[in-house]
Amino acid sequence: MSDTFEPSTRRASLGDASATRTRVWDLPTRVFHWALTAAVISQVVTGLAGIMEWHFRGGYTVLSLLLFRLVWGFIGGRWSRFAAFIYSPGSVMNYLRGRAHPDHLIGHSPLGAFSVFALLAILALQVASGLVADDEITASGPLTRFVSGATVSLATGWHTTQGKWTVIALVGLHVLAVLYYVLIRRRRLVRPMISGDKLLVDGSAAPSRDDAASRLLALVVFAVCAAFAAWIASLRA
Repeated sequence: MSDTFEPSTRRASLGDASATRTRVWDLPTRVFHWALTAAVISQVVTGLAGIMEWHFRGGYTVLSLLLFRLVWGFIGGRWSRFAAFIYSPGSVMNYLRGRAHPDHLIGHSPLGAFSVFALLAILALQVASGLVADDEITASGPLTRFVSGATVSLATGWHTTQGKWTVIALVGLHVLAVLYYVLIRRRRLVRPMISGDKLLVDGSAAPSRDDAASRLLALVVFAVCAAFAAWIASLRA
């Protein structure tokens, strides 16, 4: 079987002779990561430029991706599951004091996990508010007629001001954190999210499942999530 579908650890050909190349990020997680990156950038650009039809389409795409990630956080590869990067306060403090657990260096570190959860939460809130927002000029969300006017007003205010700038700030902070780890700490964060593999000195780390069956499952899950988002979109007047 080709390396693409082999989640087991493989001996690294370069670097430390004791290091092994381990599948950490399964393909569905990697596709989600880059698709969400592109979708969020598109949302910021179309929102600032007032290109509302494309802004709505991007919003439904983000909704589909977030729903997929929610499900995949329970059934995805070993290091993509939420259980792999929900850390106790004590574990976080040990990490900050320089006493990192070996698992902190494989998937998401405690700070990386906080960044991930914060981004997912704020994006979910931004999408939810967009579904019931109404600028009373050219654009209204598909669910505005199902909520009260006060809720529409509150959601619109958040979505177009605080929410928008919070998303931009968190994305910027996320990028700066990645640059810090890559340039200062000399940790490879981008390449593993492209190839899926990390070089680990301790080859005992359990790899993520990333075979044809799990990829097919991910495709089915995303199709269901996209169908739900399309149904939400169909409610727009």
